[in-house]
Amino acid sequence: MTVTVKTLIRLAGLAALCVGFALVAALTDAATAPSSDAKVDATQVAKGAELAAIGNCGSCHTAEGGKPYAGGRPLSAPFGTIYSTNITPDPDTGIGKWTEAEFIRAMRDGVDREGHELYPAFPYDHFTKVADEDVKAIYAFMMTRDASRAQRSRNDLTFPANLRASLRAWKALYFRAGRFEPDAAKSAQWNRGAYLAEGLGHCGACHTPRNVLGAEKLSDAYGGGDAERWLAPAMNEDSPAPLPWTAEEIFNYLRYGFDARHGIAAGPMVEVVQNLANAREDDVRAIAVYIADRMRRPARQAKSNYEANAFAQLQESAAVPGTGRDAVPTRSGGEASNTGATVFEGACAPCHYSGSGLQSTKPVPLALTTSVNAPDPRNLIHIVQSGLRPASGERGAMMPGFAAELTDDQLVAVVSYVRERFSRQPPWHDVVAQVLAVRSEKQR
Repeated sequence: MTVTVKTLIRLAGLAALCVGFALVAALTDAATAPSSDAKVDATQVAKGAELAAIGNCGSCHTAEGGKPYAGGRPLSAPFGTIYSTNITPDPDTGIGKWTEAEFIRAMRDGVDREGHELYPAFPYDHFTKVADEDVKAIYAFMMTRDASRAQRSRNDLTFPANLRASLRAWKALYFRAGRFEPDAAKSAQWNRGAYLAEGLGHCGACHTPRNVLGAEKLSDAYGGGDAERWLAPAMNEDSPAPLPWTAEEIFNYLRYGFDARHGIAAGPMVEVVQNLANAREDDVRAIAVYIADRMRRPARQAKSNYEANAFAQLQESAAVPGTGRDAVPTRSGGEASNTGATVFEGACAPCHYSGSGLQSTKPVPLALTTSVNAPDPRNLIHIVQSGLRPASGERGAMMPGFAAELTDDQLVAVVSYVRERFSRQPPWHDVVAQVLAVRSEKQR
């Protein structure tokens, strides 16, 4: 085949054009990606680590058994399941090519590097309140993590949520960008706590109820919500805790996962506590001051605090079953209540009653726990089924789970009995449905 001079010229031109495109692409990536030669500010990275702990970043962006921050964790949404993204500095499947400005835009406006709208399972409606210097510190921290190549699973969402364009309408209705505005009438510590809780901590994302479109009902802020099919109890004056929380008690709970007048952290709160153990102590105390102020009860409720405490002490002072339980008045529940009492005496009483020889490890009185006094039985069902265990390698309270030992009917009976026996709240009426729902979730 004869190659003419004109053909050679055309091929040379085409080759030059390809080289040009490659050079432009390389220069573009070099302009947008963080420089590998950039000097790492250790102080900035350390600050970012503490802030990322408050934001619970690792929990949401790490799949069970997966590498830290590599994404893939399934997150329940009103219209299906969203899988968290890889936020390690891997250039292909993570955020390795993201600039600081692009990272800030995602945090502030819920828009990714390519301009796609982000689902609010990533709580940018809270992160928009975070100051520039704090977002930059988190970026520095993320860019110094180990890069992990991990392709994310496709979201499983129903129409129209599966169309990212629909998020523009959602944002127009519910998203308000803007930084945190301090309250001049409050203390510096209160404002610091409010800034962290409302922004990075995104406490309202779980503890505020949501509407049918998945937006927080801000008119009922901290009025109680859902977190991974657990009840996230109200953290305002409607808190179901029999005794009011003090700032010191909230600090104990957030920092150590336990308070002697309220109980032990369980469910999704375990990861929150583990993360807050890595945050600055004064920041955790500030969050506690802010939340305690939100949970301040009206005067009409405060007068019942002494009665609630006395009731709890009366309940727990009953001796080992059969030697003094009749000293405490209970509502009669018939045969189901008798079954519940039998299960409780066999499985629960050795630890939860005094006089058992386990005084050094005796749990918080059941009458004081939020799970027993909550508006629905989900949390108590989870705890009875799965038990309580400290984090791996850490000390803490432990309770065995009884999922394998109890039938559905027995579980319904003992949960109902504990509510009747250790609470002055009305009986739960949806225990059967909730037991079936929790059992079904555990089997998935």
